[in-house]
Amino acid sequence: QVQLRESGGGAVQAGAPLRPTCVATGKPLSTNVMAWFRQTPGKERELIALVGSGGTIEYSDSAEDRFIITRNSSKNTVILQANSLNIRDTGIYYCAAGRIAFPNYKYDYWGLGTQVTVSS
Repeated sequence: QVQLRESGGGAVQAGAPLRPTCVATGKPLSTNVMAWFRQTPGKERELIALVGSGGTIEYSDSAEDRFIITRNSSKNTVILQANSLNIRDTGIYYCAAGRIAFPNYKYDYWGLGTQVTVSS
């Protein structure tokens, strides 16, 4: 059984950065796609960024060039560097692990999320 645990959320002022981190335990996930999602108030959960086993990275429009995803397969971790946060970034940030289900991805494992709150 795989467990994903997020940390590194918090309450910050607008313009500040945060660095949510996800650690996977239970089995190595080197062959899986790892991703960060978020759910902001009143909206559905949305993808921010994903990184494949070979290092391929994809960003959604919601990343707005302010978010950077990195992965350390040897440590089973994936990090989301979130810069220049604004109030619209407030929400719960989730880590997910999945696999390619062409032409999309299927996420089999989810963390419980870490809260990010941005104030003006």
